[in-house]
Amino acid sequence: MPTDLQALNDLAHVGLGTQAADEAFERFARLVRRHLAVPAAAVVILADDGATAGGEHDRKHPHGPDAPRDDESLRLRTGLALPVIDADKPLVIEDVRVDRTFGEGHVVRDLGVVAYAGFPVHDLRGRPIGALVAVDEQPRRWTPEALATLEDLAAACSAESRLQAERERARRVQHAAVRANRRSRFLLSLSEAFAGAQSVNDIDAVIADIGTTGIGARYCGLALVDTDRRGITYTSLAHVEPGFPASFRHARLTDARPVCEVVRTGKPLYFASDDALISAFPEVAPYSNHGLGARAFLPVLSPSGTAFGIHPGGVVGVVIFVWEREARSDQDMFALGAALAQYAGDALERAWLLDERRRAATTLQRSMLSRLPQIAHLDLACTYSPATRSDQVGGDWYDAVKLDDEASIFMVGDVTGHDMQAAATMGQLRSLLRALAWSHDAAPSELLRLLDKANHGLGLHASGTAVLVRLDRVKRGGGVYEVTWSSAGHPPPLVLRRDGSVERLDARSDMMLGVVPGIRRTDHATLLRPGETLLLYTDGLTEQHSASDDEALSGLEKTLAGLADTATAALPITLVRRLIGQDQHDDVAVLAVRVRMAAMPSNRSEPGTARVERKVADDLSDLAPARLWIDDMLETCGVPLAQRRTITLLASEVLTNALDHGRAPIGAELDIDPTRVRVGVRDGSSVQPRLKDPDVREFGGRGIQLLERLASRWGVERHVDDDGTGIDEATRGSPRARRRGKTVWFEIDREP
Repeated sequence: MPTDLQALNDLAHVGLGTQAADEAFERFARLVRRHLAVPAAAVVILADDGATAGGEHDRKHPHGPDAPRDDESLRLRTGLALPVIDADKPLVIEDVRVDRTFGEGHVVRDLGVVAYAGFPVHDLRGRPIGALVAVDEQPRRWTPEALATLEDLAAACSAESRLQAERERARRVQHAAVRANRRSRFLLSLSEAFAGAQSVNDIDAVIADIGTTGIGARYCGLALVDTDRRGITYTSLAHVEPGFPASFRHARLTDARPVCEVVRTGKPLYFASDDALISAFPEVAPYSNHGLGARAFLPVLSPSGTAFGIHPGGVVGVVIFVWEREARSDQDMFALGAALAQYAGDALERAWLLDERRRAATTLQRSMLSRLPQIAHLDLACTYSPATRSDQVGGDWYDAVKLDDEASIFMVGDVTGHDMQAAATMGQLRSLLRALAWSHDAAPSELLRLLDKANHGLGLHASGTAVLVRLDRVKRGGGVYEVTWSSAGHPPPLVLRRDGSVERLDARSDMMLGVVPGIRRTDHATLLRPGETLLLYTDGLTEQHSASDDEALSGLEKTLAGLADTATAALPITLVRRLIGQDQHDDVAVLAVRVRMAAMPSNRSEPGTARVERKVADDLSDLAPARLWIDDMLETCGVPLAQRRTITLLASEVLTNALDHGRAPIGAELDIDPTRVRVGVRDGSSVQPRLKDPDVREFGGRGIQLLERLASRWGVERHVDDDGTGIDEATRGSPRARRRGKTVWFEIDREP
């Protein structure tokens, strides 16, 4: 049989455990061919890092069922080297044809090899992993020098294989270190990102950011289990895949959807492709984006479970990742995703507890703020708004004390600090000032001086700012009030005048409270006329943005001027929303006091007549002030108490109907003459009220029945001139031409 020398030379090999030629071993094979003058030589390595290639069965049966179909090269070199590897000693044969070491059909015989000399190659542990083989096509007596050369070169091959093994090991260690470093950096970024998350929206934003930049997902989502544990709802659709229907945002936990399955089992779900997802959950096929690839649904677990009323480690949500391409299981990627879900669980529990603390603190704060009294001739409105991004409340407060029908005291303050201690101190200072205002008929400056003295003498040692305003109704002044105020380092009060201008009461402020007890303080004075509004507030209303104090106050003045037509009840909260919005960094207290318009004489000459209007806020909170305004007007015009009660009752029913079923703008009209009282309530809806016959167990629906039984007359006036049709040129452009909706009115005949 002719010798296939080219096939033998092709065996001059190999990297560790690979079929690709290795330059170092190829060099050793060339040295053997050159120094021993043999036609072919090869270095054959059959093991990788000490592990026998193919296992014991495959070594003896290179053509076994697990051998690759095209593994002819593996078969040749395995057969060439195995005798030396198995013996773990040199094998030298002068003529294989007369030697029984290689039987019939052996690779050596198939190759036409006649002379054979092989020395084992060892790994770091001294185990045979290959052989250095020299062959000849003629019988050959191997000289001692030739065998010594083979032995030395085999030792060099062993050293090279060990060096390569060390290099490979070092490469793998470095790769593992890089992966570990990347994982550590990823976990650190997770920790830092979630540390600042204080709400569900914050957590959703962090998941979207880390999921796209750190994990490589294209779209992300967070779905939370409902409090009743019956459903699950996506917190936001801002970061989910395109085409995700809004109707799919909520699901029952019994539904056949991946997020529901994860909640039920507590185990993650991975899908390499959209087809794999649809195969497992056919119900999602109509809503799935078929242009996307792999998806992961990871459970979010609550560490303690106490925040959500479940057992420790219970599922409270699901994090969803969607990749643009299909992907097989990537353990590193899924491990990072699982870590993100774990951090999300910790952050959700933290956010819930933070929200609970904030609600408790806010409840404490609100409980220490008394309800505003009802004061004749004055509309009062207030609001307290805590900071939105903190579990701490501040020391902002407001109060009002009615001394008698002609005098009242109003105050707003801000105790230094933003914690529970500040809130408690605020409660003590406020109670002190309230008691002093009630018991001492003194000027505002004297009341603040007494407060500062008591603060020091009782050991409170609180510091802060406050402004105290006293309103005294001027006798025979046509409803005008004298305003006296004193400020302890507090932002200046504002007055919204009847002409729409805003006046800043910026007289020099005295020293803040708690600095120099008993320091002399000063009073300042102005007038407040009917229809004008006094505004007191804390610095949180103007310190939300990086602007100077003057710029901030100018912005407040401009906003207040733009709200000149706003009902008093809606003014404080509207100011907070306009100037602060959702991202509120400090708590805010606002108190508004508006002098009601007195009953203005009409073109009639008779006493006790009036024709007045009042805007009503589109909120039930303005119902009581509107009733009080009507009662004040009736009392001013001399309407008897019994009739006042009936008129106020019917007006309350009509106003409630407008607030519940109508739409803004809403206003009340009062027309009083010597023979009758007419009350009209206007709103922007054209839907007319209907007479109902409610069941005795129904709560509402009796307003029209009351009008039928108690009013002398009632009706509905529809304003059909919205588009300007039917209006003469003299009327066009007037307020009447722009009226919309309807007016529900009733009349009560006055007692003779």
